[in-house]
Amino acid sequence: MLDDELADDLAEGRRRPEWMWVAMSGDRLLARASWWGRPDATAPDVLDFFDLDDTLDSDAAIAIGTRLLRTAQAAVVPAGSTPPEYGRYIPPDWRDDPAARRVVESRMSVLEGLGAKPLVERLRLEWRAGSSVPAPSARLRFRSVSDRDELVALMEPVLKGTLDAHSQADLETMSPADVAAKHFDDEFAGFSSPREWWQVAELENGEPVGFVIPARNSYHAIIAYVGVLPAHRGHGYIDDLLGEGTRILAAQDVPRIRASTDLDNIPMAQAFSRAGYINFQRAINMTWS
Repeated sequence: MLDDELADDLAEGRRRPEWMWVAMSGDRLLARASWWGRPDATAPDVLDFFDLDDTLDSDAAIAIGTRLLRTAQAAVVPAGSTPPEYGRYIPPDWRDDPAARRVVESRMSVLEGLGAKPLVERLRLEWRAGSSVPAPSARLRFRSVSDRDELVALMEPVLKGTLDAHSQADLETMSPADVAAKHFDDEFAGFSSPREWWQVAELENGEPVGFVIPARNSYHAIIAYVGVLPAHRGHGYIDDLLGEGTRILAAQDVPRIRASTDLDNIPMAQAFSRAGYINFQRAINMTWS
């Protein structure tokens, strides 16, 4: 599903030949695995290609995939390091489609056999050009985020009570302040789009309500983060924030805006639906302890 991105990823250093492995029988491709990382990284960040020949008997395919992944990980993952997270894009109705379910579960079986555990299932969402653009907020005013310190300070309280599984996992070993800083440095700092797009929402008296991070990553326009401060939850401000982020990106004449949220984060999923986003895919994420 990511094949159309391979050429650019290789050219930019996000993928490297030594991170790409295949299992062959003569000229027949039986399995493949590939990791993705930031161009300046010394090790990959995620395993996002892992495919098996699904015409094979299920047990045989799993055995081949296990051998490939065990061999490849030994060469790709630095000694003593935890393997990167596994992430796979899957159809939104994969549980109801026997063929899609077999694909998903066979890959998960290999990963679980090698010690990985399911972390979260996520909705992948998309706003498409031609869809209605949310109206400007009538009750909040917006201004650009001033700097890293302000955004990290706003994100810290937002993380308390978060429904995001990745953030919850980080909070098991890190403080909210450290998780917020990590989020900024590992993700937001790498966006090439203008930081003037990042918006803080305020009441008329200047009190901050939350923030939204519309951006471009290496592939698409995205809503990278939306957060409402705990004191202002329960008033529907998530709609105002998401609407403003969508308006900023839609004004750039982009063909689509991508976003994602955990399947169990029902309030966030409902907000995206109200803003005109559709669930076009899901994602499964698994991690090693």
